[in-house]
Amino acid sequence: MNRSDSKRLARFLAIPAILTTLACANPADNVPAARVSEVAAPPASAIVPAASMPRVFKIAEGSTIGFIGSKVTGSHNGGFHGFDGTITLAGGDIPGSRVELHIDTTTLWADNDRLTGHLKSPDFFDVETHPKATFVSTGIEPAGDEYMITGTLDLHGHSRSITFPASISVAPDRVTARAEFSINRFDFEIIYPGKPDDLIRDEVVVKLDIVAQPVQGA
Repeated sequence: MNRSDSKRLARFLAIPAILTTLACANPADNVPAARVSEVAAPPASAIVPAASMPRVFKIAEGSTIGFIGSKVTGSHNGGFHGFDGTITLAGGDIPGSRVELHIDTTTLWADNDRLTGHLKSPDFFDVETHPKATFVSTGIEPAGDEYMITGTLDLHGHSRSITFPASISVAPDRVTARAEFSINRFDFEIIYPGKPDDLIRDEVVVKLDIVAQPVQGA
């Protein structure tokens, strides 16, 4: 092999290393992964009796639901503009309380207009067929300085039980909840692969920043 052939071979062998260097890091590597399973009937302890629900808080303006999706060459931010819900405290205590969230998937947005349209299409969320997504908690348990929230997520026509960590605080005039975790889109049959040379990653980071205010008379 002459010197010219040796140089060409060296450049060829360097291509995988270059592609690896240029590849976008996976945002999901930096957050905990939600535990996902089939939906089961909630235990009796997760059902809050009416007598123990003296305080209802409604999700207020300023709350956000966002996500980060990524592929080999980059990542994109997105979220939903339209959603509402409640946090019901059981006797003023966080464990045993209930979170209910309703999302209008047609209000999906992304940081690129073309991507927004694609995410709304049947390749991804298929918002025309599935205009609503919901989450209803079935249990909230202490976990160190945080809480583990378990509930049923209905998304893209599929229901799954998910468990994820969250920071929750209660004040007389508000409840705040923040969480950042990843889910696998394949668990909800969102399976569009992307281009062969720019595959979309399975994991999606979910970011919740919720502020809820008391419902008068509740």
